[in-house]
Amino acid sequence: MDLATYAALDACDLAELVRRREVAPHELAALAAAGVAHVDDELGAVIELFADRLEPRGAVGDGPLAGVPVLLKDLYHGEGGRLCENGSRLSKGWVVPADSGFARRARRSGLVSIGRATTSELGIMGTTETALCGPTRSPWSAEHVAGGSSGGSGAAVGAGIVPVAFASDGGGSIRIPAACCGVVGLKTTRGRISFGPDAGDPLSGWTVRFAVSRSVRDSAVLLDALHGAEPGDPSLLPPIERPFAHEVGRDPGRLRIAFCTEPWNGVPEHAGHAAATEATARLLTDLGHDVERAAPEVDWEAFLQCMVDMWSANTAHGIDVFAAMLARVPSEDTLEPVSHTMWQYGRALSASQLLAALDHVNVATRRLGAFFADWDVLLTPTLGHPQERLGAYAAMGAAAPRDVFGGWGHIESFLPAFNCSGQPAISLPLHQADDGLPIGMQLVGRFGDEATLLRLSAQLEEALPWRGRIPPLHVSR
Repeated sequence: MDLATYAALDACDLAELVRRREVAPHELAALAAAGVAHVDDELGAVIELFADRLEPRGAVGDGPLAGVPVLLKDLYHGEGGRLCENGSRLSKGWVVPADSGFARRARRSGLVSIGRATTSELGIMGTTETALCGPTRSPWSAEHVAGGSSGGSGAAVGAGIVPVAFASDGGGSIRIPAACCGVVGLKTTRGRISFGPDAGDPLSGWTVRFAVSRSVRDSAVLLDALHGAEPGDPSLLPPIERPFAHEVGRDPGRLRIAFCTEPWNGVPEHAGHAAATEATARLLTDLGHDVERAAPEVDWEAFLQCMVDMWSANTAHGIDVFAAMLARVPSEDTLEPVSHTMWQYGRALSASQLLAALDHVNVATRRLGAFFADWDVLLTPTLGHPQERLGAYAAMGAAAPRDVFGGWGHIESFLPAFNCSGQPAISLPLHQADDGLPIGMQLVGRFGDEATLLRLSAQLEEALPWRGRIPPLHVSR
């Protein structure tokens, strides 16, 4: 198999070839490594390849994705015995002490982790440009960001290095790189995939852990493999009606779909992204759905302060934990300016301020829940405006956290509300701008209803297929 053939197949295709013994897992790992050698000097997505996973090895089991190579996002990835540096000089050299439940489930699925993908420092920024690893670029333009914080994962899948890569999302960190890199990014419902035993509800419940992928069915099959509770989890979701993989190709029925195009921070909409959203709304109408322009009520300024305080408090705690564990001092020598300022701000917050932020989480979640009582799905552009060029965020320097988060609002305002509410949301690479950059469309479902999103996403994937689009920076070129 050559690189072009490998990169044209999704994870399900590759697993089928392994099952039929037409290709061996170590051969797929070698192809992924060859892809890294071919494009990553420019892409900047892969920190490390695991030499022991590139050699012929024992059986990979009979899991649904047996033999398929995957990259770990280098942020609390949970695979015991491996480096995990969180994109930060503060935790450089840290080795995960033991497997998480997520790592064990991934191994049972048959996935073969072959290395680590870049992340923004501590998962904070919506771009992956770090003092530790340098910039990660979009495979569609070496001048543009790959997004963050799962930028390395998005770029590696978009460039054809691996068909799936692990990712996490506390404010858009799966969906941003999915939109920037032209791949599928599903943010699951809160509690769908366990963080046990290391955490219960990280980032006060805003963060979920999953993946980016080449196809909707890859996301569905992987979700079947990874979802479920671990002992002691703080909450349990009701059992699913059928495997998520069985939702792909299933008739979604006639859905009530709302759509909106104006960023929720009050900035005027971007003409190109609005036009792509409206085109998607027309397509959904043609597919038999009831589609109308409507938007939930989002008090952006109040929500922004809630997000700043909640993120800062959690970030400060995480920094303090690593500093104590590794006997290092948080400083401008170990943290980037934005992270250092957020650590200082978070440490100075009072318990009352944090509880006030959590009170607003409840307010915002209730408003969103009321909106989705009338709508099955909400459609928005994933990003309200086009992705930035590399270096655009560097000018923020040591800006206050509110200025940092507020400065992203025109691009990212459609995203963090659903981390707050815990609802599932998916970014699909349905469109391209005149300059060739991908334009992602976000679909948001009701709490716990990934099934509807997967059925609708598969319908859109069939109507507007994207797997034939090859970015300029790709292993096949």
